[in-house]
Amino acid sequence: MGTETGSRFDTDMLRRGVEGPIAQTLVSLYADDAEMRIVDRNTQPSHPKVLHGRDEIARMLDDVCSRDMTHKLENCVVQGDRAAFSESCVYPDGVRVLSESMLSLRDGKIVQQTMVQAWDE
Repeated sequence: MGTETGSRFDTDMLRRGVEGPIAQTLVSLYADDAEMRIVDRNTQPSHPKVLHGRDEIARMLDDVCSRDMTHKLENCVVQGDRAAFSESCVYPDGVRVLSESMLSLRDGKIVQQTMVQAWDE
């Protein structure tokens, strides 16, 4: 699976990045000028959290990967310069998190991501 324009989006690397213990694999999939919008209970659609650039995204992903939890890439679909994936996470106490992401791609790298996430309370 990959993009129709230029380089291919590496879905195997996405799986390794999501499910792996360090963020760097996942961070490598982002373009330098990438933007990530996060919508959840705390950052609702009218005021999403917006991260600008690979470095800012890397800091957030480093934080997430440092937590004691498991991550699983459930589904991934790539078509042209767009991709979407589902990720499920579980903390040791059983609390679950589900996120859905829509990606815009350029030359096989993520340039925009909108993530909607929800967790058990």
